[in-house]
Amino acid sequence: MKAIYKNILITATATLGFTATFAQAGKKSNTEKDYYRIVTVPVPEGVELEVGGLTTLPNGDLGVSTRRGDVYVISNPYQLNGSLPYYKKFASGMHEVLGLAYTGGNFYCVQRGELTKLIDKNGDGKADIYETVYAWQLSGNYHEYSYGPVVMPNGHLMVNLNVAFAEEWWRGKSFRPWRGWSLDITPDGDMSPYATGFRSPCGQGIVDGKYFYSENQGDWIGSGYIMQLDKGDFAMHPAGLNWAADPSSPVKVRTEDIYALVDKRFNDPEGKIEDRDPKRPYKTLAEVSAIVGKGFKAPTVWLPHGVLGQSTSALIQIPRDDKFGPFAGQVLVGDQAQSRINRVFLETVKGQYQGAAFAFREGFESGVLRMAWGADNSLFVGQTSRGWGSTGQKIFGLQRLVWANKTPFEMKAVRAMPDGFEIEFTKPVNKQAAADPDNYNITGFTYKYHPVYGSATIREKNHIVNAAIVSEDGLRVRLVADSLREKYIHEIKVDNKVVSADSSFTLLHPVAYYTLNNIPDGAKLNVPKRKAKMVHDMGGMNMNVPAPAATKATTGAALKKNQTVKPASWTTIDQTITLGTKPGLKYDKTELTLKAGAKVKLTFTNNDDMPHNFVVVPQGQAIPVGELGTKLGLQAVKLSYIANTPKVLFNATLVGPGSSQTIYFVAPKAGKYTYVCTVPGHFYVMQGTLTVE
Repeated sequence: MKAIYKNILITATATLGFTATFAQAGKKSNTEKDYYRIVTVPVPEGVELEVGGLTTLPNGDLGVSTRRGDVYVISNPYQLNGSLPYYKKFASGMHEVLGLAYTGGNFYCVQRGELTKLIDKNGDGKADIYETVYAWQLSGNYHEYSYGPVVMPNGHLMVNLNVAFAEEWWRGKSFRPWRGWSLDITPDGDMSPYATGFRSPCGQGIVDGKYFYSENQGDWIGSGYIMQLDKGDFAMHPAGLNWAADPSSPVKVRTEDIYALVDKRFNDPEGKIEDRDPKRPYKTLAEVSAIVGKGFKAPTVWLPHGVLGQSTSALIQIPRDDKFGPFAGQVLVGDQAQSRINRVFLETVKGQYQGAAFAFREGFESGVLRMAWGADNSLFVGQTSRGWGSTGQKIFGLQRLVWANKTPFEMKAVRAMPDGFEIEFTKPVNKQAAADPDNYNITGFTYKYHPVYGSATIREKNHIVNAAIVSEDGLRVRLVADSLREKYIHEIKVDNKVVSADSSFTLLHPVAYYTLNNIPDGAKLNVPKRKAKMVHDMGGMNMNVPAPAATKATTGAALKKNQTVKPASWTTIDQTITLGTKPGLKYDKTELTLKAGAKVKLTFTNNDDMPHNFVVVPQGQAIPVGELGTKLGLQAVKLSYIANTPKVLFNATLVGPGSSQTIYFVAPKAGKYTYVCTVPGHFYVMQGTLTVE
């Protein structure tokens, strides 16, 4: 094994040029790729490598399972000495393999309906026996994905099961036993229900011996998150509680505990991202869980939707050494929709995990679904997007993330303090700039806990930073802030005036999102109170972008860009159009035709299982306008990911699954236009052409 490591390291240094490329004197480039390089692993023609699972074998080879039901073993995935990797099909004919592990000399994989052990009996590199370790029931609903296994420290195998979707497409249901649960399964096939409250628990992992899972935004789930789970815990989604009364269930929460506090709204088909009635009463997760108790678990760290991704996927702990940079022991979390990886720092306060989430690396070629450490300390990243969509434009991909042996100027960690937060940096800061409290902004917020798909941020509060105290070595800054709230997420933004000690670099990622489950005990610093000042626009992420303004049509009266009421002056409507959606980030019509100056009524109906909008822009402006929408920060959902720009001609706002919106507008002058969904990641592919004659 040592020889393998040495050979890989020598070849990687020669082929990637780590030390030569990144040690140039005076080099001031400060982009993600300067510190973590993406290396593509070639895939042979004819191999549809829609990665569902990844695992590294003891000899350094890579095991890969696919959504198409195959398992491959890839020899030389590191491309040593410039040679290509070699793919050998180990198993095939299975049903959507969304997880793969290797333990005890055998592969274990999760198909949609079972945990399967793959046995190569004669040693020819192909599975001879497909042994069912444990099987569960299926209803046939398309959303009954199954994930895993994760090998626990005791050798058991952990499996997570998605809920199905009911008639409304977006409302999660558990039609068969243990849907929405994690299952603890021994290698001999003995199953024990472990925890429930899941919607779409795509990611799992072991962090310091503890079991964690990741969740996706949807009904009951305001945003994606990661959570540490103990046996008997209830997460958030009530569908799996159908089976909580089973004698084998360790979960104490019951369905009626939730529905007694939150309107289940079974007779209300409203699936919009925000309620049409802004006065409708609501509760937060913290308010409900405080009443229910019984193991009702809060997320360890939230990953704000639209800001740090949309479809949370795999999680993996960075080894506790310095071979992948300065973030040893922290957690990397993938996002399938935004083709990215985020970073999470964890700490325990009053016996409960909490911590901060940061952006880490974007730019993968497809949707990030699975990760595994290679023998050379690089990170393999398995990707897929078919039917799900991603910012990466390829249907699938396999790449490696390689540290360039160069330390970025970053917030290494954010820790909770009795009176604020402490930021630890990877390099010393310029003390004068770092000591100015005006160079920091802290905004607290949370989400609704309700059966609607997702939630905008609510109860936002700007917390005054009264002092910024820099440590002697320049590596830490303690922020003393007023009235922080437990059970809230806190956005911590650092102005670009805070630079490294030699003034060479600004922070690569200047924003952190700290989930403050508990405020630690201890002494508070006695500093003077400061008055609130105008919030800086730090790093170009203006949190207070106004809604799109009214626009003057080519003919007729001035209308709002999102005109949802027929103008009083209209006696007739010249054209009526309906537009819908299809799975796979598609409108159901890719071309629409209007007559210049026509009075138009357009009804946009969302038949998909995720929110979409409809935005008309000049031809060639779809991606630029979409990228502006990704910079709206915490207000992105409230603003429907639509930036305030004259490039937006008219639009329907964010429409949730099963909902619709009707807008009225006057067709512009003759020409070609583009209609696009500006939800992050969607705008690259979800487009159509509007022709005005």
